[in-house]
Amino acid sequence: MKAFSGNGLMDMGSLFFDPALSRLTTGRTTSLFAEDVKARDAQLRAAIADRRILVTGGAGSIGSATLELLFPYGPAAVHVIDLAENGLVELVRDFRSRPQSLVSGEFRLLPIDYGSAATERLLQSEPAYDLVLHFAAHKHVRSEKDVPSVIQMLDTNVIKMHRFTKWLQKYGHGKRYFAVSTDKAANPTSLMGASKRLMEHVLFSIGANGSSVTSTRFANVAFSNGSLLQGFLYRLARRQPLAVPREVRRYFVSPREAAEICLLTAGAAEAGHITFPRLDPNEHLRPLVDIAVSLLQELGLQPAFYEHEAEACAATEAELKRGSYPVLLTPLDTSGEKSYEEFVAVDETPAPTKFAALSALRYVPAPVPLEPALAFLDEIAADASMKLEKSEIARHVASVVPGFKHIETGRSLDDRT
Repeated sequence: MKAFSGNGLMDMGSLFFDPALSRLTTGRTTSLFAEDVKARDAQLRAAIADRRILVTGGAGSIGSATLELLFPYGPAAVHVIDLAENGLVELVRDFRSRPQSLVSGEFRLLPIDYGSAATERLLQSEPAYDLVLHFAAHKHVRSEKDVPSVIQMLDTNVIKMHRFTKWLQKYGHGKRYFAVSTDKAANPTSLMGASKRLMEHVLFSIGANGSSVTSTRFANVAFSNGSLLQGFLYRLARRQPLAVPREVRRYFVSPREAAEICLLTAGAAEAGHITFPRLDPNEHLRPLVDIAVSLLQELGLQPAFYEHEAEACAATEAELKRGSYPVLLTPLDTSGEKSYEEFVAVDETPAPTKFAALSALRYVPAPVPLEPALAFLDEIAADASMKLEKSEIARHVASVVPGFKHIETGRSLDDRT
């Protein structure tokens, strides 16, 4: 990993793709899930080889990493849906520009919204997809900040998911269907986490019609798009302080590990199961401050800790001259933020699994019918004249999400460096 050059700028092209980033974050040089992938090779080949596969949100961090592992199994066709048009362009350039092209079979990229009429038109016209991998989501607690943002998040994570699953059933797609959830769906304190638990309810509702449905909850992916750690790289490139919540520890997996979890769950997990990684809190929980310090030390810098935002923002040049870099320590005081991570909700029980590094739980249906809550969400997404408070939205979501206790502090991540 390269340090600051003579003019104080970083070689970001090298940093973003440096394998050392995952090592710094996870503390591991080998994947936790490599042995499971090897042991389940026959099952994965049966699920992927010569199959037609549809991937939503495939240009994102986890989706693109999963695609990279998917192609060596020889799928007949891989079609990728994502609204991030530039991300799709980079995806195909990357995969086709390697010394040996990664792409096998038919590879088609579609810059469309997975919940739009354009996607229904696609599903009407295409032969049946054997496997559907769903990554499209709003995944940040930052979406707690106001009612319009919350509505957009619920529209993406729940309403469009409901529409999409109905189309899959109607047009005969998805004998196997997988979607990524989040650890924040277990006993959620944020509307984002609750939306993903509600997404699970919508997802598994199609399993009653003969589809093999699975999901996974895992923690933070090292330096994934939009993450705090990726933000470290941007802050360094712009010579701005690193901001880190104090005394917060998180589980991390590398991009490859995240992709392996998805592949194993989609291709080899038992139908009706939600997997999650077997992580030891004593071994695998990493303080965020430690990761920031390790990154700076890898660059030949020492941390200089600050308590006040204005002082930290003004200190970069002076600290660089001393061989150090400002790190702003912040409180964990924004709406929806959880001080700890967990994978199993109050109404769930871990289930047996044959994986060495993955645990699982069997999906537990919502305690009441989903239709009233989904109808309310449809209404607020379609009618801008309705007067709404976040508390009313939270109340409707809580009716179908056990353990949801929304934390409202009046502060969002946009109020913090």
